[in-house]
Amino acid sequence: MKGIILTNAYTDIPQTRNACARLKEEFEKYGVFTDIRRNDFFAAIISDGGNIKSKLCGYDFCIYLDKDKYIPYMLEGAGLKLFNSARAVELCDDKMTTALTLANSGIPMPKTLPGLLCYDEKAPLNENALHIAAEELGYPLIVKSSFGSMGTGVFRADDFSQLKYAAGRLKMQPHLFQQYIKESEGRDIRVIVIGGKAVAAMERVSGGDFRSNIAAGGKGRRIELPVRAKEIAEKAARILGLDYCGADILFGKDKFYLCEVNSNAFFDGIEKVTGVNIAGLYAGHIIKTIEK
Repeated sequence: MKGIILTNAYTDIPQTRNACARLKEEFEKYGVFTDIRRNDFFAAIISDGGNIKSKLCGYDFCIYLDKDKYIPYMLEGAGLKLFNSARAVELCDDKMTTALTLANSGIPMPKTLPGLLCYDEKAPLNENALHIAAEELGYPLIVKSSFGSMGTGVFRADDFSQLKYAAGRLKMQPHLFQQYIKESEGRDIRVIVIGGKAVAAMERVSGGDFRSNIAAGGKGRRIELPVRAKEIAEKAARILGLDYCGADILFGKDKFYLCEVNSNAFFDGIEKVTGVNIAGLYAGHIIKTIEK
């Protein structure tokens, strides 16, 4: 059995390098060889005959550690098995699409409004729409890019002036407005789900920021995963069709809320905090799935 791990064409950060190295290490224990490549060589093309042709010959699977949605659809069209699937990656990459996919499923989420689509950089902000969002959600509220990770593109607006600033920053890209869950300020629960089962969890606590992301300075600590938080994470992964993900759960006053689901969640931090061999569990899941 042989696999390939594809990473982003431009981004090269320690967390991704660690994930690749750990997965390669764990696959080797099973006698499975893996190549690691950046997603910069056009792994598949649509030929002049209209057929999809893949350059990834001889591989049984691909671990897709990127968020570019076009290549994974093309690779699947050429018959390659991906972890996660192209559809799952696409649903998770766009935070508004994630919320829409999980809506009406019984999963509690913060109240959310889609941002207005703008094509004209010179167009003034629609202040009336901002007032409506503030009236609906109250202050403080969150303004968030629909795309992004590690806490980037996320703003807290405590008043209308800050709301205008955040909306102005994100005006030309897909974004959303979201209820601020005060009880979860600077903390949340990161749950890793593999093959539909929650396998590890940690509480993330910020170092003074309203965001709890470790990449933004937060710290992880071991936590006994509450049953309801576990149920939310596993249900979200199942609906989104994910083999692997990190689900972020917020602490509410009397219930938990699902904040986001990351199809390419880093696991170096949670492995260190919990002692759980995330890479090994993921490698084992992939091998079992391929063998079936």
